[in-house]
Amino acid sequence: TCAATPHVVCIRDPHMGVGDDTLGQILMKAFVNTIDEVDPLPGTIVLYNGGITLALRDSPVLAALQELAAKGVTILVCGTCVDFFGRKDEVAVGTISNMYSIAEALSRASHVVYP
Repeated sequence: TCAATPHVVCIRDPHMGVGDDTLGQILMKAFVNTIDEVDPLPGTIVLYNGGITLALRDSPVLAALQELAAKGVTILVCGTCVDFFGRKDEVAVGTISNMYSIAEALSRASHVVYP
């Protein structure tokens, strides 16, 4: 077996929670902007489905994700998702990845956080 690695944050939507999407976007922005204040930092942030929009040039949390990447947090952006939405040329942070790398990061994590 593999040794557990730091936790992974797995984000599937550009908003947090169910209900009002505008409120959910505010909550997600606050969450992502707060990640670097929490100890320990996650080892990886996985963005998939609608969550990939957080890694795009026009993302309201782009600067926060770039700062996390500069601090060593791996940001994996689902390649199937960016292709599906036709947004590959807009990805401004992280590594466009595949499901194998995403599954590997999730299975090796000490725990996974789904905001």
